[in-house]
Formats: sequence, structure tokens, C-alpha cells
Amino acid sequence: MKGLLRFARENSLTLAFGVGFLLSLAGQAVAGHADFNNQLVAEDLAPMSFGGYLLSSDFAVDVMENWQSEYLQFFLYIFGTVWLLQRGSPESKELHKAGTESDEDQKVGVHAKPDSPRWAAVGGVRQAWYSRSLGILMCTLFLLSWLAQSVTGTAAYNEQHLRELQAPISWSQYLGAADFWSRTLQNWQSELLAVGCMAAFSVYLRQRGSPESKPVGSPHTATGVEGG
Repeated sequence: MKGLLRFARENSLTLAFGVGFLLSLAGQAVAGHADFNNQLVAEDLAPMSFGGYLLSSDFAVDVMENWQSEYLQFFLYIFGTVWLLQRGSPESKELHKAGTESDEDQKVGVHAKPDSPRWAAVGGVRQAWYSRSLGILMCTLFLLSWLAQSVTGTAAYNEQHLRELQAPISWSQYLGAADFWSRTLQNWQSELLAVGCMAAFSVYLRQRGSPESKPVGSPHTATGVEGG
């Protein structure tokens, strides 16, 4: 029991957000199902079962369009903060550390510690890949979820067209359609706005105890300083 409680405490951030994600996804499914059936009834069509809605392209595209923008946000943030700086923000590196930094700073190769990940100590392709693995993963997840959005979006778009007795379009045609880019850009703009606001507001505002904020008493010009 103590081991379980310790695990929960030491991983509470991931667990809390994981539970929140599942509850939000369930809520989206329930609300989306009701809204979708309202549309079907308005068109004098039979409503769809909840299970059928969960397997539908309409539900999938709504989920994927949000996922792709979140992964894009983190991909851009992870790679962007290697080079881009914001004076006074804890979200930025210190102003003199722009770039990939030295092997000593990054504790790789001969500078690796005994408890460093194994691939940090080796050279060559493995170290190069591992040194960028987080950004690569986020980029891959973004591309896969964006692809999934385009595929499920095509299906949902064509289903709507067929209900309206209009001809369906191909996947490549959908990639140039206003529906695809409206779904995409409405998410991108919100993610970019949120990241930009966080970087700028954290220069002057504080949250005591949060590693995403500078200590309350740190000067506004302190850059790359985290922790409460």
C-alpha cells in the first residue's frame, strides 16, 4: 500500500492530467453524440447509437484536430526554445545559452555521469538521435495525428456531402478544402497564442511554488530561472 501511495505521489502530475484527459474525452463523446444526433434529427434522419458515434469519422476528426495542434505546440516549443529567447522569462534559456550547448553542459560523451542514460555516453547516431528524441517524438505524433485528422476529416466531410446529395471528394482534394484548413488553423492559432502569452506574462507575473514560474522575489529581468 505504501508503495502504491508513493508511486501515486511521485507521478501525481502525469496521473492527474491522465485522469483529466479521460474524463474530458468522455465528456466530449457524450456532448458530441448529442449534438450529432440533433443534426441528424434536424435533417429527418435516424439518430446514431453512442457506440456508433464513437466509431464515426465525425468523432474521430474532432479528437484528432485537437491532438495534432497540441503535439505541434510542444514540437515547436521544444525545438524553438533551443535557439529562441525571451528576456526575463523562465520559459527561456539564459540569454548566453542559445543553441545546442556544449557537450559538457549537456552531460554527453565523456561528460556523461554514472547515472546518465546509456545513449548519452555513447557517440555517433545513437547519441545524436537520443539528444533530439523528445522533439522527434512530438513531431512524429503531430504528423501522425494531422494525417489522421485529414483522413477522418475527408470521411466526415463526404458523409455530410452524401446526406446533402452532393458528390464526395478525394483525400487530396480535401487537403485543399476550406473545411480542412479551418479545422487546422483554428487550433494552431490558439496554441501559438497560449505559448506566446505564457512566455511573455511569466516575465512579470509569478505563481508561488510552480516550476513554471520564477521565484516570487526574482527580478523581472532574470531569465531561465525556475522554481518556487
